[in-house]
Amino acid sequence: MSALGIGYDAHVAALREGRSGIGQIELIETDGLNIAIAAEAKGYVATEHFNRNELTLRDRVTQMALTAAGEAVTASGIEISDELAMRTATVIGTSMGGQHTQDDNYRLIYRDGKQRVHPFTVPKLMANAPASWISMEHGLKGPAWSVSTACASSNHAIGQAFHMIRSGMADAAVTGGAESGLTYGVLKAWEGLRVMSKDTCRPFSKTRTGMVQGEGAAILVLEDLETAKARGANILGEIVGFGMTADANDIVQPSLDGAARAMSAALSDAQINVSEIAYINAHGTATAANDKTECAAIRDVFGDHADRLMVSSTKSMHGHCIGAAGALEMVATLSALGSGIVPPTVNFEEPDPDCDLDVVPNEAREADIPCAVSNSFAFGGLNAVLVARRFDG
Repeated sequence: MSALGIGYDAHVAALREGRSGIGQIELIETDGLNIAIAAEAKGYVATEHFNRNELTLRDRVTQMALTAAGEAVTASGIEISDELAMRTATVIGTSMGGQHTQDDNYRLIYRDGKQRVHPFTVPKLMANAPASWISMEHGLKGPAWSVSTACASSNHAIGQAFHMIRSGMADAAVTGGAESGLTYGVLKAWEGLRVMSKDTCRPFSKTRTGMVQGEGAAILVLEDLETAKARGANILGEIVGFGMTADANDIVQPSLDGAARAMSAALSDAQINVSEIAYINAHGTATAANDKTECAAIRDVFGDHADRLMVSSTKSMHGHCIGAAGALEMVATLSALGSGIVPPTVNFEEPDPDCDLDVVPNEAREADIPCAVSNSFAFGGLNAVLVARRFDG
């Protein structure tokens, strides 16, 4: 779920149409904010998914994670037997946890002068709440934990789940990410970084004005390919490689070296040559520092083949969903592999000489895509890259 719609079909349809979900914030009061736009999941109505008692225990981020996980498990057709439950991991990325709960309770204490908060405030705001609730909802009794690495959280989560299955530590995994940080406090904090756009998100465009916050969730069901084929699962694609690195350089400035090493590590893990990659779903935040560094890192890794790559940023449509970003972008990548339709970088106006790649401007494109890469690069210099391959049966 995202600003593009609720459910896989709605999200993917909007990506192919090149439709942006960025607009005026309606979820909270914006008086006092300098930035009044976001990629808000306006189609999500909590009471359509949960009863009153359930909502008392679950922050918006957990609600989104649970809703996406429910769709994923149902769509996968997987049957969680007692035996498989013990061998199924739950690995969920989120950067901030229950920010709506935290923001609401800060207001109660500091603004309204209340002396007590709801007794379930801690279970609602803790970062592991989405992972814990998903494991309980589906009876998943294998390893379960949260990953919090800022904007790379869900790529790290998916990558670790993938490696667990490949190594034999788990037979299946429910994994991905969720984030709902469109609160007054969070948006004020991001305003302080001076990286937020007041109009829209234009990755790789010379006229970019910054990033746009988003919210949402995307959950995948992973299992061994032969097992999935044997039971006739609807297979979206095959994850074949994962690479992660640390810049060890700067808390906010991206590093060409760190990004390049993560891509190279993922390709090496996948045992795939650079020439086999047709598409990169870029981190593409629409900040000058990220866009230029990422494009330079792609050229460093792919060499001459970079001129034949399609590189797009779907953040131009669903915003930067922080801890959920990589999972939403992995859905976009898997969709591109399966359909041969590359999602565009929308809002593109003018080429940036420092981003001289084919950024699939404004309109989706049909293409043969055997293999693709999905990049996530986070504050703190933490990088996570996934490689996926088309499933041809």
